[in-house]
Amino acid sequence: MSRSESESVAVIGAGITGITTAYNLARRGHAVTVFDRHPYAAMETSFANGGQLSASNAEVWNSWATVMKGMKWMLSPGAPLLVNPRPSWHKLSWMAEFVASIPQYEENTVTTARLAIEARQHLRRMAEDEGIDFDAEDRGILHFYTSKRDFEDAGRVTKLLAKGGLERRAVTAAEIRSIEPALKGEIYGGFYTPSDFTGDIHKFTNGLALACTRHGVAMRFSTEVLSADAGDDGVMVVCRSTEPTLDGSIHPEETHRFDKVVVCGGVMSRQLGEKLGDRINVYPVKGYSITVALDDAADQAAAPWVSLLDDKAKIVTSRLGQRRFRVAGTAEFNGYNRDIRAERIAPLVAWCRAHFPGMSTRQAVPWAGLRPMMPNMMPRVARGRNPRVFYNTGHGHLGWTLSAATADAVAALVSTRSNA
Repeated sequence: MSRSESESVAVIGAGITGITTAYNLARRGHAVTVFDRHPYAAMETSFANGGQLSASNAEVWNSWATVMKGMKWMLSPGAPLLVNPRPSWHKLSWMAEFVASIPQYEENTVTTARLAIEARQHLRRMAEDEGIDFDAEDRGILHFYTSKRDFEDAGRVTKLLAKGGLERRAVTAAEIRSIEPALKGEIYGGFYTPSDFTGDIHKFTNGLALACTRHGVAMRFSTEVLSADAGDDGVMVVCRSTEPTLDGSIHPEETHRFDKVVVCGGVMSRQLGEKLGDRINVYPVKGYSITVALDDAADQAAAPWVSLLDDKAKIVTSRLGQRRFRVAGTAEFNGYNRDIRAERIAPLVAWCRAHFPGMSTRQAVPWAGLRPMMPNMMPRVARGRNPRVFYNTGHGHLGWTLSAATADAVAALVSTRSNA
């Protein structure tokens, strides 16, 4: 598509999905404008996640085992999965659809693995083409287990991932110590995926945002989208600046017309979808992380380089260069609450002290983000009721892993001329 034939496309959201979508659309010749209420890219869920680009973590959560664990842990503040018992229609409807998706567990796990493998190629190409340094570590991902039962359960998941094209191999406790000597504790066995890797999502997204600007994308940071309305002749986007004013006044509303719109709004995609006439049943599932500063040589030596996943504790790790160690995990169903709760951070710190006793956690920066999760754990990459409306959202805990592939897919869908 030539620039003279290009269509104007609004992308709502400047997280990893929004920026990768904008980049793919710009490379296809569209005139792209990105809207985000924050002054920079990747300031919400794409700020400080676990860092894993993990096809090996493609298993969807839709199982009766997950439901039973959620019920068991409901009253335990430090549990890996925590559900606020206070009911809401959104939460109840989401959970009903979650349970209804249990029969698609195997199919959706295999599909997610395939998509994750595809995404790797797109992400690496973008990073290479645009010269983006994002502290990538190509050392694989190591899942480890403390019991024979958990290890055998993981073996069944490995067979599903293999159907999706992923190769990961079983490793003994001795092999685990060889792969990552820094890891301490009693371990029964694990699975190692050499092809998985890690990196800093915030650095990558901001690097790609700069590349988008070079390719002609208009970045409307500090601009909140108040409403969007799609008609036969275009999409009207009403927005307002979120920049502070000296007198405390509110900026006036602005209205802009586009040929098409792609909603990449994370946990706000549900509200945006409603304004556009679509039901996008995204629920905000809070995750936590700590970023440990490795200022001393002793701390750097005691921290692992290989990315880890402790399935029982639901904790993942990534080494982000010489001087940072990211530890993330837990899932909390508590609405749009973004508070960082001490009782949710404490298990992450305790886990570090148990498995890496020689690494100081005296400088550990806590963070919490809301994962946009669909009930069937599959990202929503589709056209809306109006043919000018598209969605690339609902990636849950795998936004970093899947976004490069879903961005390519939605950009191809937008570029299909019959959709105009």
